[in-house]
Amino acid sequence: MTDIDTILAHAAVRRDESRARWFDWLRIPSVSAQPAHAPDCRRAAEWLADQLRSIGFVAGLKPTAGHPVVLAHHPGPAGAKRHLLFYGHYDVQPAEPMELWTNPPFEPVLADGPNGKRAVARGAVDDKGQVMLWLEALRFWHAVAGGPPCRISVVVEGEEEVGSKDLPDFLEANADALRDADVVVISDSNMWDIATPSIVTSVRGLLYTQIDITAANKDLHSGLFGGSALNPINLITRILGDLKDEAGTILVPGFYDGVQEISAERRAQWDALNFDEKAFLGGVGLSVPAGEMGRSALERLWARPTADVNGIWGGYTGDGAKTVIPSEAHAKVSFRLVPGQSPAKVIAGLRDFIIARMPEDAQVKIQVFSHGEGIEIPSDSPFVRAAQAALTAEFGKPAVLQGGGGSLPVVEQIKQIVGLDCLLVGFGLDDDQVHSPNEKFDIACFERGIDSHIRMLAALAEA
Repeated sequence: MTDIDTILAHAAVRRDESRARWFDWLRIPSVSAQPAHAPDCRRAAEWLADQLRSIGFVAGLKPTAGHPVVLAHHPGPAGAKRHLLFYGHYDVQPAEPMELWTNPPFEPVLADGPNGKRAVARGAVDDKGQVMLWLEALRFWHAVAGGPPCRISVVVEGEEEVGSKDLPDFLEANADALRDADVVVISDSNMWDIATPSIVTSVRGLLYTQIDITAANKDLHSGLFGGSALNPINLITRILGDLKDEAGTILVPGFYDGVQEISAERRAQWDALNFDEKAFLGGVGLSVPAGEMGRSALERLWARPTADVNGIWGGYTGDGAKTVIPSEAHAKVSFRLVPGQSPAKVIAGLRDFIIARMPEDAQVKIQVFSHGEGIEIPSDSPFVRAAQAALTAEFGKPAVLQGGGGSLPVVEQIKQIVGLDCLLVGFGLDDDQVHSPNEKFDIACFERGIDSHIRMLAALAEA
């Protein structure tokens, strides 16, 4: 077995080279949401495939209905016991509003921060920076040991920022080449703090809906019809107000079916983190916690389902006054779901909840834009244990086993289509301004992320 310290030393004296390659990739404006950047998305994919070929991979671009997927394989050493699949995405969010950037978003720069230098650019951390962590780790294994310590496959898509809409078809078409992997390694999440690594062992699912209510066949004069005609905005706001009671409990029928209480062990782990919710809220100008009463902050953020109105509109919203009773009203409503909840059952309960509150003269349409289940990753798996050991060796302290409040549709897609669990080990920070102007990635996180992946390759190969 190659001495890990030799590989780490090799990486340490090549930090500038790693940063230069990272910056080269960041200069490609691979914005998947904007058709004008389709050639840039392909260029970003080709850049990555070239990098993988240079370190011994067979790599190519697989076409989809949208942007191509980079697919690569390395056989590893003869008799390798393990097969790891690395997933990431090369597409980035739009950079607008441009005027809020301190520098052009696709011209990466080093800036000063409280933790030392940081790279500022669109995609610095999400996800080009984090893909570079394992790409550079593989590069240094290649340089010192002649290749990785086990079989490796790579899937890097170009549509994560627009919902990974073509990834399921790609996974179906390539399932035979992927399903004999042992685990999927993903770096697209955060550390607990800059000195404490974390492994995400659960993520919430997402159900996103739109509610459309109509009544009269035209907008009405409120002086002529007020007091007689049904107002859809009044109706929809009353229905939305009924979604929760004063304790924050969601009142959709059957909503909590399948929701499990967290274990005493996990509760103790989370309590030991001493999460400061006051500071968490204070950073966004708030001071009073919301959500279900009687639940801890991290439980509400990671292990409990939510219901939120994301937008509402109807009637007249321009300058000045226009006294109308609108003929229609609309709302966007989303639900974060936890493992055990059925999106189909929640949709059915929401439909029953709304229809029970509809008067005779109103009609409702419920649109479902996306739905996905929450995912639980066994914290006692050999791969989680191996990653914990590698991270402890790098940071000198155990990794936090945390939940994920957001949704990672790819985790569910890979589980359902390919049958693999994911190992979610990220190196971002809460203040990285992901999806916002001046997105950044601390250099300390970038360098320790590379070293962590060097260690994890060895540990996972022997798990």
